[in-house]
Amino acid sequence: MTATSGMENAVGSGKVSTRDDRLHRGRKVTSAFLMQGWGQFLNQVLLILLLLIFHSGSGTPPYSKLAVQWTYRVSFAIPAVGTLWLVYFRVYKMKSASKQLAIAKKKAHVTGYDVKSLKLTLSYFGPRLIATAGAWFANDVFFYGNKLFQAQFIAALNPGNSSVMTNWLWNLVNVGVALCGYYLASFLIDNKLYGRKWMQIIGFLCDFVLFVIPAFDYEYYAKGPGIKSFMAMYFLSSFFNQFGPNSVTFIAAAEVFPTPIRATAHGFSAAAGKLGALLAAVLYSYIDVPTRFIVVPWFGLGGALLTWVFLPDTTGLDLKEQERRWAYICAGREAEYHGVAIHHKHLSLWERIRGVGKHYDAAKDYEQRVEEMRADWEAAMARRAQEKEGKEDEVEEDNWSAEVSTFFERTGRNGKNNGSGILSPSKAAQANGTGRETLFEEDEKAAVRGESSSDSA
Repeated sequence: MTATSGMENAVGSGKVSTRDDRLHRGRKVTSAFLMQGWGQFLNQVLLILLLLIFHSGSGTPPYSKLAVQWTYRVSFAIPAVGTLWLVYFRVYKMKSASKQLAIAKKKAHVTGYDVKSLKLTLSYFGPRLIATAGAWFANDVFFYGNKLFQAQFIAALNPGNSSVMTNWLWNLVNVGVALCGYYLASFLIDNKLYGRKWMQIIGFLCDFVLFVIPAFDYEYYAKGPGIKSFMAMYFLSSFFNQFGPNSVTFIAAAEVFPTPIRATAHGFSAAAGKLGALLAAVLYSYIDVPTRFIVVPWFGLGGALLTWVFLPDTTGLDLKEQERRWAYICAGREAEYHGVAIHHKHLSLWERIRGVGKHYDAAKDYEQRVEEMRADWEAAMARRAQEKEGKEDEVEEDNWSAEVSTFFERTGRNGKNNGSGILSPSKAAQANGTGRETLFEEDEKAAVRGESSSDSA
């Protein structure tokens, strides 16, 4: 799942992080993540077919040892082929991922593990780490607890059932419902009126409600007249888990941290999630089913609170801005960063209370970004000149358009400009003879209106 363009390409270095990327980044990554749902669905179909094949076309017990052995061994062997293909593809076909990592380390003057970045992470992004790790922990208690509870749920629907085929068919229905949640998450995760944060909060709260209701009268819902309501609540809990925290925790932990610390923070959050899965497995061995409905829902409420207080919403945020802010933090000049990464829409409630966004200024940020881009362009031109002279064996690729190059050539640091050190983008476009908006014009308009670039999304 991490072998996707959203996680491993040059988004961190800034060249692929375009307008289209920030508007549809979540959908791209979630579309890869929802393959988890299809994997579960196809795995269940595979088990059913294999049992029918090795059990003489019947799914009823008793099952022979030979049928059971062949069913499970073949069911593991088939996905192993896909895993081996992924290893080959990752090593031999995705070389750009390692290249971008090497470039990022070179720019940051880091050769191994970046201890300084880790310290800065705890200082500036500690609350975000609490949100991503805590929410993932709470979600996996729900996600894996739901799977472990499945046998008791099916037993309540079919008292006295001893057929594994019946369990598998009900599980197939449950996975199908969850798959609908994956697709709806993919559809709405980039919507600026809903997005990642609200999706996770609402998913957690719905799971909380759907599990806490049976806790008040378990006998009525699980063994009495409320069995249909019990069934609906169980299926809906699977739906809202996918259309909520199970989809969001994965992408949020990758987006709220800058590139140098992203893998470490994401890995720590994922490890916390596995602890939640372990807790569910151990806890369910010591408490009965009615008690589970009393204990487990509170993890949903806790996950919703952690998300609301500590998790920022990165919906529509260009991840280049995370890198820009990080560069200022590493240089000890955090107060000089005025970009959209500290716009109130992209900060958590905790960060807004602490005044992290007090330095946001769209107009100043526009001027800074033009000068930063000018410096990058000058460095790229210098590298190109070195390449022509044969002084460098490997030169990082650049994709500066003719428009941008002409703009910087005509607006040198000592050239005439509009009085602020920056030539008007519209005038630069006219000078280029293009008659079109340049790369900067949209940002200039947003700066004049006092908006962030993500507001227009």
